[in-house]
Amino acid sequence: MRRSLRHTTAAVLAAGLVLTLTACSEAEDAVKNKVKDEASKAVDDTLNKEYEVTYEVTGKNVDSIEFANGKGDALNPTLETVNKPQLPWKKTVTLRGVMAPTVIPSALDAGGAADITCKVTHDGKVLVEKKSSGAAAVSPCIAVSPIAANKLP
Repeated sequence: MRRSLRHTTAAVLAAGLVLTLTACSEAEDAVKNKVKDEASKAVDDTLNKEYEVTYEVTGKNVDSIEFANGKGDALNPTLETVNKPQLPWKKTVTLRGVMAPTVIPSALDAGGAADITCKVTHDGKVLVEKKSSGAAAVSPCIAVSPIAANKLP
């Protein structure tokens, strides 16, 4: 009789252990799925959130201005070109997610009198500002997306 009581007790304990482990495994899977869903949503929100930046170019003898116009994607943005721009030049564009705000003015002046300043602002804050001068002046203003910058540790 004692032997059958021991076997019964052992069987009940084993069944309880199996049920507990199964419940723990299901809970772990539920937590993993929730974390995965939340991470996926955070990535989607980051990549699709829109923000505005303003590009500004000043100086003299600027031949062209290339800038990210918000089309394309973060890894392959579309650059639009303005030839012989009237200065000062200013343009506000809407970008998405981690797209890098980019404006690249350039000038060729054999007399060396080219002078360029470019600036990128977001919500009144200057993200980047650069100056260049000389016979061949290029002043690339490329900033980190404010959306991405807010996600960095």
